[in-house]
Amino acid sequence: MTQRTTEILAGSFVCIGLAAVLYLTMQIGGARLLGSDAYELHAQFSSAAGVNPGSRVEIAGVRVGTVKKIDLNDDFYARVTLEINGGIELDDDTIASVKTSGLIGDRYINLMPGGSGLPLAPDDLILDTESPLDIEGLISRFAMGGLDDREN
Repeated sequence: MTQRTTEILAGSFVCIGLAAVLYLTMQIGGARLLGSDAYELHAQFSSAAGVNPGSRVEIAGVRVGTVKKIDLNDDFYARVTLEINGGIELDDDTIASVKTSGLIGDRYINLMPGGSGLPLAPDDLILDTESPLDIEGLISRFAMGGLDDREN
C-alpha cells in the first residue's frame, strides 16, 4: 500500500470511531437528532427538594420521561415541567409523587396513572401530587420532643 492509501484508511477509521462515540453519547444522554414525539406536562409540589432537571420520570419502575425544568410559581409552589415520551397517555387523575431510589439515592418523579378516561393534553397540569417526606423535619421534631404525646 502506498502512503496515501494508508492515510485515507486511518482517517476513515478515525471518522467512523468518532461517529460511533457521538452516537453512543446521544443514546446514553437521551438526545434526539430528528426531533421528538414527547410532550410536556406540569405538576405543582409544595417541595421538589432533590429533583433536578434531567431527573427521570417513571411509571411502575419504567422510565417514561425526564424532568425538563423546575420553577417557582407565584403561589410559592415548585412547578415541575415533565417531558413525557410519546405514546404514553395519562388520565387527568394521575398522581405525581417525588420518590427516592434507594436509601439515600437520587430523587425522581413517579407517576401513578389514573382511570378516569379523560386524557391529559400537552401542557396540562397534574393536580394530584405528593411531595417528598421531610426526614430532617421529623428528626428535628423528635429530638425536641414534639412527637412525644405519652405524658399527657
